[in-house]
Amino acid sequence: MALDFGLKPLETSNSNEHVLLIGVHGGNSNGYEWIYPLKTIDNESTLTYFYRWDDGVCSSPSAKSLSDNIAILLKENPKLEQILLIGHSYGGMLVSSFAENWNQPLPIEVHTVAAPLAGIKVLNTKCHYQPPTFIAENVTFYEWRTQKKIDGVFNNLESDPQVIDLKGSEVTLLPDTYKGRRLGHNWSISFVADELKQKKLK
Repeated sequence: MALDFGLKPLETSNSNEHVLLIGVHGGNSNGYEWIYPLKTIDNESTLTYFYRWDDGVCSSPSAKSLSDNIAILLKENPKLEQILLIGHSYGGMLVSSFAENWNQPLPIEVHTVAAPLAGIKVLNTKCHYQPPTFIAENVTFYEWRTQKKIDGVFNNLESDPQVIDLKGSEVTLLPDTYKGRRLGHNWSISFVADELKQKKLK
């Protein structure tokens, strides 16, 4: 989290990667919650980046900047065949914009984890945030929702801000425990990482 804002490589390219993996943090993140997930998903065929952005302001400018940076990376790395974009919490709101606005020929998987995609009042008003309403071509969209009652960020809210109605989105409700611990807000990314690793191995 001490990195400057921008799309930052977490490893040196071996020139043989065909998947671009990007982690997008949430608000007030300490960064620790990303260490296990990114190390778990990363392998020799994956080029892994972390998107450090100003989560103290509206996400739209940072979403546009991320899209521009991805376009540059694709030109610099012609062997890339797929993009895996994972956004946690407020970062999930940022990456949700790719559902509607992705216009590159390369397929992209968008994963939102414990993300208040329905919006939160202050952001809806200040930032004019609107949840995605459709999924563009070449996009697959996955929602990983924590159980509201045990998520320390959402449990006191009147309704679950993770819940939206997006046709074509694949929704997974996370279990209440993971590795013997309560599966709360930050721990959720680790669960998703294990699931994605298993998916790759199938």
